[in-house]
Amino acid sequence: MHTLSQVSAKTYSTFRFQQTLSELTELSSIQDLELYNPMATPIILGEGSNTIFLQNIEKPICRYIAAEKQLLSLDSNYAALHVEAGHNWHELVSWCVDNGWWGIENLALIPGSVGAAPVQNIGAYGVELADRCLYVDFFHWHSKKVQRITGARCNFTYRDSIFKQALAGKGIIVAVGILVQREGVPVLTYSGLDNLTENPNLAEIYTSVINIRQTKLPSPTKLANCGSFFKNPIISAEQYTNLQKCFPTIPGYTIDDNLIKVPTAWLLEQQGFKGFKQGDVGCYEKQPLVLVNFGDGTADQLIALISLIIETIDSHYNIRLEPEVRLLTKEGSLYGE
Repeated sequence: MHTLSQVSAKTYSTFRFQQTLSELTELSSIQDLELYNPMATPIILGEGSNTIFLQNIEKPICRYIAAEKQLLSLDSNYAALHVEAGHNWHELVSWCVDNGWWGIENLALIPGSVGAAPVQNIGAYGVELADRCLYVDFFHWHSKKVQRITGARCNFTYRDSIFKQALAGKGIIVAVGILVQREGVPVLTYSGLDNLTENPNLAEIYTSVINIRQTKLPSPTKLANCGSFFKNPIISAEQYTNLQKCFPTIPGYTIDDNLIKVPTAWLLEQQGFKGFKQGDVGCYEKQPLVLVNFGDGTADQLIALISLIIETIDSHYNIRLEPEVRLLTKEGSLYGE
């Protein structure tokens, strides 16, 4: 266990606002968690790729950094993996590809830790963590015990889970069980992947996903950002049909008979937000869904930009966007996250 005081938030958020974190503790074992006794319920932090600190934070912050992985079982069809929460997600994907294990290759280059993946139910290019999650090991602050929660009981939905709902603030994820396959069926429905050969191999899909992401999304190490900033809204089929009358080219992806997912990037581009700048924050020139800090951005500038985007999309399409990124103030989270 290692506790730091009065540290810069720039190191712990890829958006790199200059705020101060009063207390940050890194824990590397269940024994550390059992001994950890903060004065208040801590804020849980992974690698900071989905968190922006808008103000100085007085509440304690906790990072679980244990990062071992192990092969639980292997047969002719499947491999079951147990991965500690501090392991980097992309490194896990790369390891699976190197071993010839299918299932999470479409999730390559998603920033962040394995422990953060179930919270958001990370997803990309037609695949979600929910498709591959066997279980999540969750340490409860109150009981000081680890509970194993099966994937079916994690209540995974689009960018949501039990860890953002019933279990929010009640503990911390310490490990994730993941099921991968020795032979797989490629998921190639996303634009860019559908141009691959009829039967691409695992490495080809993995490489293509990385190339697409690098083409459209800025590296946080070069331009401060937290990836996709807003969720793709899910609206009723009736509302979508009505929108088509006014906006015939509006894209939509069927969830079921009653629900349609609309890509936020399209909405933002139609309203001129691609490359838009407000102070020293703005929308990335190649992908308006990614908000960026050009170097000297401020929390006030970002809040103003978020408000402008939400109100503009609402007024034109009657769609209320929700941030996917966690926005933290000294009182808590904006927008209910």
